[in-house]
Amino acid sequence: MRSAPLPRMSRRGRVTIGVLIGVFVLFTLLGWGVQAWTDWLWFDEVDYTQVFTGVLVTRLLLFLAVGLGMAALVGGNLWLAHRLRPGLRPHSAEQATLERYRMILGPRIGTWILLASAVVALFAGLSAQSRWSQWLLFRNGGDFGVKDPEFGVDVGFYVFQLPFLRYLLGVGFTAVVLAVIGALAVHYVFGGVRLQGVGDRMTNAARAHLTTLVAVFVLLKAIAYVLDRRAMLLEYNDSAKLYGAGYADVNALLPAKEILAYISIVVAIAIIVFSNAVMRNLVWPGISLALLGISAVAIGGIYPWAVQTFEVKPSARDKEAPYIQRSIDATRAAFSLTDTKITPYGANNLTPPAALATDKAVVPNARLLDPQLVSETYTQLQQVRGFYDFGPKLDIDRYTVNGQTRDYVVGMREINYGELTDQQSNWINRHTVYTHGFGLVGAPANQVVCGGQPFFVSGFLGEREQERCSAQTDQIPTEQPRIYYGERMTADDYAIVGSTDEDRNAEFDRPTPTTGGEQYYTYTGEGGVEIGSFTRRLLYAIKEQESNFLLSEAVNDNSKLLYVRNPRDRVEKVAPFLTIDGDPYPAVVDGRIQWIVDAYTTSATYPYAERVNLQQETTDELTGRGTFQLARENVNYIRNSVKATVDAYDGTVRLYEFDDADPVLKAWNKAFGGDLVTPRSEIPEALAAHFRYPADLFKVQRNLLTKFHVTNPGDFYSGQDFWQVPNVPDAPDSGQKQPPYYLYTQFPEQDAPRFQLTSAVTPNGRQNLAALISGSYVDGQPRLEVWELPDQTRVSGPVQVHQQMTNNAAIRQQLNLLSSNQAQVQYGNLLSLPFDNGMLYVEPVYVKSNQQDAYPLLQKVLLSYGDGGSYVVLANNMEEGIKQLVEQGKQAAAGNPPPAGEGETPPPPAGGETPPPLTGELAEAAQRVQTAIAEVKAAQTSGDFERYGRALKALDEAMTAFQQAQRAATPAPSAPGASPSAPAPSGGPSSPAPSPTG
Repeated sequence: MRSAPLPRMSRRGRVTIGVLIGVFVLFTLLGWGVQAWTDWLWFDEVDYTQVFTGVLVTRLLLFLAVGLGMAALVGGNLWLAHRLRPGLRPHSAEQATLERYRMILGPRIGTWILLASAVVALFAGLSAQSRWSQWLLFRNGGDFGVKDPEFGVDVGFYVFQLPFLRYLLGVGFTAVVLAVIGALAVHYVFGGVRLQGVGDRMTNAARAHLTTLVAVFVLLKAIAYVLDRRAMLLEYNDSAKLYGAGYADVNALLPAKEILAYISIVVAIAIIVFSNAVMRNLVWPGISLALLGISAVAIGGIYPWAVQTFEVKPSARDKEAPYIQRSIDATRAAFSLTDTKITPYGANNLTPPAALATDKAVVPNARLLDPQLVSETYTQLQQVRGFYDFGPKLDIDRYTVNGQTRDYVVGMREINYGELTDQQSNWINRHTVYTHGFGLVGAPANQVVCGGQPFFVSGFLGEREQERCSAQTDQIPTEQPRIYYGERMTADDYAIVGSTDEDRNAEFDRPTPTTGGEQYYTYTGEGGVEIGSFTRRLLYAIKEQESNFLLSEAVNDNSKLLYVRNPRDRVEKVAPFLTIDGDPYPAVVDGRIQWIVDAYTTSATYPYAERVNLQQETTDELTGRGTFQLARENVNYIRNSVKATVDAYDGTVRLYEFDDADPVLKAWNKAFGGDLVTPRSEIPEALAAHFRYPADLFKVQRNLLTKFHVTNPGDFYSGQDFWQVPNVPDAPDSGQKQPPYYLYTQFPEQDAPRFQLTSAVTPNGRQNLAALISGSYVDGQPRLEVWELPDQTRVSGPVQVHQQMTNNAAIRQQLNLLSSNQAQVQYGNLLSLPFDNGMLYVEPVYVKSNQQDAYPLLQKVLLSYGDGGSYVVLANNMEEGIKQLVEQGKQAAAGNPPPAGEGETPPPPAGGETPPPLTGELAEAAQRVQTAIAEVKAAQTSGDFERYGRALKALDEAMTAFQQAQRAATPAPSAPGASPSAPAPSGGPSSPAPSPTG
């Protein structure tokens, strides 16, 4: 009985569906077209069109090649299955049911096959185009000059060839599986395969077709086994807890996969022969497939498991030793740890030496300003307008002023669009008036003035403050201080600049403190996309979905559009194949402000190397507080191959080659024409002088060195010499790691002070100090150095040192006086500085009032020498603290060591309590302390921070006088008091222009 035909859709319904599909396609293509066009204009602006065209053409070619190839394979098998349909089909209920589908498919079988092939091609092409980076490396990659330790194959095969080959193999498997499924369905619908009726369930033609596809699948499996042998060098070895093939892998699994590859070839041949030439049924082919499965389990699973269980586990340390050595060597090579210089450092001097007072390299350069804490101070003192912002963390750089090189805390006075008022946030103001920030504000990192404020030396907007609170001339002068590109910019913060009226400037430039007015400006830089024509305005009106591009008079014939204004995003768009460091920093180079952005080439297929997650390894206390969080990218090879710059005024992007030996960067440079990056020899000296060891790379290397400083396989297996990165000293329970810190200082065996990134590490599971790790540049080349302390050292680690210093009885009382219900104590960077075969610890102490808009002021400095607890002082400044430490050392040398906290005479009680009856000078000193305490409380209440700083200084002087009176009255040893002297500002009107130094 013939089935009733399906009802046909009405003409109106077909037209409606056609219109809806057409509208969807039109808007999709319009969106793609607008995005592509605007991207081209942006890449043309920054002069990197070769990246845009290279990536776009590669994606299109991969889309077409893989999509058409997949469509041809799947569609061809569907067509072949239809051609091989039987002419006569036996009558059965099953065939009667299928007749309805034959009537639907048969008349337009070509259309249905084309439609199915198009769907397959679309998804295959979309998947393929995302592999553009693998293809470009596959095509342009070369040799590393290093061979893997198992097969003797160049590492370049694993980095450049293997990833794309495995992808192609996956495409092959997918195509064959889809072809088998599609062909089986067509054979079934048209009678080539039956489930009911007498006789064979499959025609000879259908059997030959389907078994051939299955044989191809098995042959692909043989190829997979061959590639798996190489990929084993990238897998995790559970026995050694390292990456790379271990004993069982090499001696059992590796030969097993070779055997399975041969078995697969034999099985593929057997499937074709037994199915079509000998027995012409599926029994023996089925048996062959079953044997292949059993072989895979027995040879590829049970045998390696037995070797691992009965041979490796009982003596894993010895069996895995050669393979652990392979992993150690590969990891150290892949992460540039091979040339790390490890120097034993005894740190057995526990008494402050007199040389501290005369040192010119370490002590004077100890950084007191914490970039994270003083960000608020910069904002409050240098903000001027509420929409200016310095961000949650500032940066560290070094400059030479008056012939003296030291590090400076620098910040950019940027526009923060989130701080604009409701009235300021309309479209005109947001995008055409408030377009840029103004000035790089800097202050010496080891100097404070005016009650704990930074001594600002650059970035002034108008009149200077009183002479003792800031420099009277700009000591880091810039020819163009305006900031159109900065870290505070988001994707929505585009700016429209340019004016046709030469007498009228539309952009807010800066306030004028002398007159109380404001200055306006018109952008004159080369950067920006011209949008003066109607076509361009319409284009960007569609892109930004904003009609004001067409309607507003602020957009004129001279207008330019500035977008992608965050320097990190800008470099990432120019070089999408690079991993960008999370902490760009500004520098004044030849009078212009340049953002310097470190960029990395990475890979995840370096044989035997440890694989790490970049996001996990680089996350610490500062992540998200002025530093960007990296993506969750797994890598086992990384190089800081590129130093990129972004001009803060016109957005010019430059990519400079920094590692001229990196094969990955060479491959990318070749892929984009050979001139994508500027050769290292052409890096300007003034720019190179500001290069610094990148923070994220250092964190990865530091974390790996906590284990891979151990190079003996047996010791590595035991893990007893591993280190760990300590938590934040003043908040150890937070679980956040202590960030590394930049210092301009000189460590043991270094010829001169260097600008270096430093971190302390402790033994695994303990809190004493294990080593100091430093990253710096020497003659333009990166250098990692480790100063390793003895295993049983008495020297405390950062967390212990902070606790010992702040829990000292006398110091605790002084810290309690600094904090109250209306103020809080905040601790800056705890610096661990090796000095004279001992350890000097420096930790600045800030006080922040609880009043609205308060900011931290540096009030004291905690210092300790030796083991962290025996010699501790809390001083007004570094100079006086060093004097007190040296005095304690002299007392110890004279056989009169300082008290450990218990025997110290406490100051008079605060809070209005009546002190014990005193007479003479002691009574006068006690009364002076009481008066000073009352003044501190009054200053806290008033919110006057300068008064508060003077009050704290007076309190410290009163406490010193009281302790001196006590010693005169009772000859008992006590800790020396803090010096009342305050630091004097350096620099002045006669200071020459700075020159950066490396």
